[in-house]
Amino acid sequence: MKLATVRHGGRTTAALVVAGGYQPLPARNLSELLALPGWKSILKEASSGHCGPDVLPASEIELLNPVPNPAKVICCGLNYAEHILEMGRELPDYPTLFAKFADTLTDPDAPIVADESVDLDWEAELAVVLGSTLKDASEDEAAAAIAGYTVANDISMRDWQRRTLQWFQGKAFDRTTPLGPVLVTADALDPEAGLEVICSLNGEEVQRGNTKTLVFSAARLLSYISSFTVLRPGDVVLTGTPGGVGMGMVPPRFLKDGDELVTQVPGIGTLHNRISLRINA
Repeated sequence: MKLATVRHGGRTTAALVVAGGYQPLPARNLSELLALPGWKSILKEASSGHCGPDVLPASEIELLNPVPNPAKVICCGLNYAEHILEMGRELPDYPTLFAKFADTLTDPDAPIVADESVDLDWEAELAVVLGSTLKDASEDEAAAAIAGYTVANDISMRDWQRRTLQWFQGKAFDRTTPLGPVLVTADALDPEAGLEVICSLNGEEVQRGNTKTLVFSAARLLSYISSFTVLRPGDVVLTGTPGGVGMGMVPPRFLKDGDELVTQVPGIGTLHNRISLRINA
């Protein structure tokens, strides 16, 4: 099933995607819903067909970042085998990880504003959202703890990223990582069987990868991360980006003011983000 956080009439609500619109759920967003011990039972009841007159028409809602309040946002660097090999590198034994803040996340159709950077780059990704607490988990336990999957673009400020050996400052600008438009529950998707991850810039496809080539699967990533930090419901893990980023082009290519970025994972949905850059407009 598909879940969302929507705005309607000035208020936000978690919602189940149903025929004709969105069925409100008893939480202001999916972060709050997933924190409820009985969230799976709530979804089962909501999906039983007893939607009634409360369904919000799609034409009257605004889709928001589905999980606005994660305690942790953890990202994986190079993780697509084909891309790693084409770059002349060996497959890693351990994932390269870095962290973001919740403030970095933004809505699926939000403009991306980063006036202090000149070298903005795109990174289409599949994101994993936790549905239960994990600590020192096996891969099977980690897989069972996944609430679902959504689409992300880890837009990166390469000029800031290159300032030091640490990536953090180039990855954590406020409201520059769009997420959404919906969360698809784990029982409806299997990334290991293969999901396309696609990014287009002004109508030109610049990235296309498949999650079946991930070196570290979603479950393996969560298991590894849980060995050193606890993961809780609503936490978000970005699984890495395929080849085709602007920094890897010859010459490098970066986003410009007014560019239209479209990020898609078929089966989940599409992000539409316009770039707003005063510094190189």
